[in-house]
Amino acid sequence: MAYDPENIFAKILKGDIPCDKVFEDDWALAFKDINPQAPTHVLVIPKGPYVSLDDFSDNATDGEIAGFFRAVGTVAREQGAVEGGYRFLANNGRDAHQEVPHFHVHIFAGRDLGGMIKRP
Repeated sequence: MAYDPENIFAKILKGDIPCDKVFEDDWALAFKDINPQAPTHVLVIPKGPYVSLDDFSDNATDGEIAGFFRAVGTVAREQGAVEGGYRFLANNGRDAHQEVPHFHVHIFAGRDLGGMIKRP
């Protein structure tokens, strides 16, 4: 899948759409989810044009990868998520219900998040 420079996260990065920013550095932008699924629900997106984790891990520079994952850890700490625990999730593709075609991770915290996967 080709990167769509008009996706909502690309527009947020360009400043065309506002967000409730909680963190920004050279590598990543983090902001509160507009439809939170936990008391803490933050999205962390890389600043480069990557569709998925697969695309990011294959095409980003070592600096982009390290900077992005350091940003994820910083956001978790700054949001107070480390002590009680948090979930870090990246949906990749149709079957995982990736809604925005720009690589991003969700940080969920602030309550018991339950088991990860329900068995059939």
